[in-house]
Amino acid sequence: MIDPWVDEFLHHLAVERGLSPHTLEAYSRGVRRFISEGGWGGDLEELKRLGRPEILDYLSQLRQRGLSQASLASHLAALRAFFRFLVAEGHLSQDPTADLESPGLERRLPKVLNGEEVEALLDQPDPRTPLGQRDAAMLELMYATGLRVSELISLTLNDLNLEAGYLKSRGKGGKERLVPLGELASQKAREYVDGARSQWARDQDHYRLFLNRSGKGLTRQGFWKLIKGYARKAGIEGEISPHSLRHSFATHLLEGGADLRSVQQMLGHADISTTQIYTRVRKERLRALYNKYHPRA
Repeated sequence: MIDPWVDEFLHHLAVERGLSPHTLEAYSRGVRRFISEGGWGGDLEELKRLGRPEILDYLSQLRQRGLSQASLASHLAALRAFFRFLVAEGHLSQDPTADLESPGLERRLPKVLNGEEVEALLDQPDPRTPLGQRDAAMLELMYATGLRVSELISLTLNDLNLEAGYLKSRGKGGKERLVPLGELASQKAREYVDGARSQWARDQDHYRLFLNRSGKGLTRQGFWKLIKGYARKAGIEGEISPHSLRHSFATHLLEGGADLRSVQQMLGHADISTTQIYTRVRKERLRALYNKYHPRA
């Protein structure tokens, strides 16, 4: 049955990406309608046999039923997100919506912080307090590595190699990858491990890297609230989520000259088409800068 994966997909959108209840409802409606009305049934094996033609045919049927362009765009966005999720989780080998383009249906670009916003956010935790030490280490590690929030809170002490300057992360599907650490992120992590963490560590969850004051592992929801609070204190406008630092990590690497394949490996994307969204973000940012500063733009 596909229903449990739909529920997990929606949970992923709420916790990992911090989408609003309105957007979650639209995605849920789009995916469930696709499953019930598309003729695929509730079987994952049926979805594995779908390709680009079937998706286009389904969208054409919706158009013939009188759905507006905005509704079609909403349905396609839901399907893209759902199939990318299934591929990332290892349930599908290919995404039938990859590179799918229809007139007027554009993928929404992710929220990316600029350099000043990142600095303001990372400056918010007070390193003189135990909580500030932990939060500073988490924010620095997330921006330095582009980890998903689920990967960040699952880190153990053994995953961190501060001497060599890298960490080991277990991504979707249980795949492991090594990600380099910058000097500042390593420094903040060491201060936390030697300071706040040594005070909080208990028998339970002692292997987890990031703990709360009770010595238990921090949850995804806990980190989501944490980053939202620091964003408000930093004066950052608009909605941001833990994924915003991941998006910023990838975009800033590409802007600095990193190649797409290397960024894909550091993000742990199974398909490079998922990473290619950041090339569009980069182009849009360059265009905005050109329009703003060039005298003849």
